[in-house]
Amino acid sequence: MANILRMEKQVAAVHALCEGTSIRAIERMTGIHRDTVMRLGVRVGEACARMHDEVMRDLPCLRIQADEVWGFIGKKQKNATEAEQAAGLGDVWTFVGFDPDTKLAPSYVVGKRDYAHTHRFVSDLASRMRSRIQLSTDGMTEYAASVEAAFGSDVDYGQIIKVYGSPSVTEQRRYSPPHVTSVQKYVLTGSPDEKGISTSLVERQNLTMRMHVRRLTRLTNAFSKKLENFRAAVALHFAYYNFVRMHGTIRATPAMEAGIAKSPLKVADLIALT
Repeated sequence: MANILRMEKQVAAVHALCEGTSIRAIERMTGIHRDTVMRLGVRVGEACARMHDEVMRDLPCLRIQADEVWGFIGKKQKNATEAEQAAGLGDVWTFVGFDPDTKLAPSYVVGKRDYAHTHRFVSDLASRMRSRIQLSTDGMTEYAASVEAAFGSDVDYGQIIKVYGSPSVTEQRRYSPPHVTSVQKYVLTGSPDEKGISTSLVERQNLTMRMHVRRLTRLTNAFSKKLENFRAAVALHFAYYNFVRMHGTIRATPAMEAGIAKSPLKVADLIALT
């Protein structure tokens, strides 16, 4: 593919993917066939996943907020048969770790919202940290055992549980989130700063992810049909977010703020990873 498609065309297509443009829209804008755009996105995304695994090591993070982003492959879980679910269709969750100080997303795992994938995510997160951190999660039951298994007592861990009210008929029709009626915080391990037990910033980062990964845009037909394509799209997003896109708050890329990069990468650098 690289021998046929000019680099400027590849950069235009990958850049558009990173900014949340649909594959068919990219086809119309660039004249590149949608199948070529798809293969290019998967190839670059898989290379970005390998880079993330290699570079995101010995990180100086002090605080991490963790959350899960919902999506689906092919069809929603309630509409998928057991055979289709066994083939990878149905709900898919992206576990995300987020550093509110550097804005870095040091760890992510794509899978089911179960203990196996929760443990994989927390273990991956723990393996990338340089020193003791304060970790905040929601109240999902799988987190407590996963954190104990991955960190032991070497973490300051707290959970925040938000209680939501029932949405009105109008809010349900408009797909509005329900209102938070109460917030409870719990210390599970160590001595976390209770004021710092929060998932607000990682939830805001999840919005950034939905805006930049077209497959996560709600109420559209842009959802993934294959799990491997979804994984590649998520990997491409986090490489672009961490290393290429300048963050408006810190006026640098998160990787630069965390000290693991001296300057921003370009989209062409991501393509060159393949």
